[in-house]
Amino acid sequence: MEKGNWKIENGKKRREFSEFDGPALAGKPAKAGREKIVRLSHQITDVLVASDDVEFVDDRDTIRQQVVQILTATLKEEEKVELDVRKKITSHKKEILEGSEEWDLLFKKYYGDELRRMGITAAPDDREHRRS
Repeated sequence: MEKGNWKIENGKKRREFSEFDGPALAGKPAKAGREKIVRLSHQITDVLVASDDVEFVDDRDTIRQQVVQILTATLKEEEKVELDVRKKITSHKKEILEGSEEWDLLFKKYYGDELRRMGITAAPDDREHRRS
């Protein structure tokens, strides 16, 4: 199911998103709050503790705090990449409307290229739900 309402603007078809489509699609950053990061760090640490293949050399909370730092840094890098991609799209000579099919395709391409440069590979469905 495709999200957003279609409208014609300057002779071009454009999607508009609302809060009901999700904050990222409504033009608001989909940031993971501190609470979400901490909760995720507990879940990751629980999985590591339960694994017979992992041996802790530090106490559990020290490991969890490292997970928080890694997640926070990664999310900041992704936000910077997203801003850089947006700037790259808006720097085109031809105006490309956000929400248009062309904008979506360029965003996916440039974002994927940047993540690969960073050594991160995005899940195939990841970009579908992350547009801002």
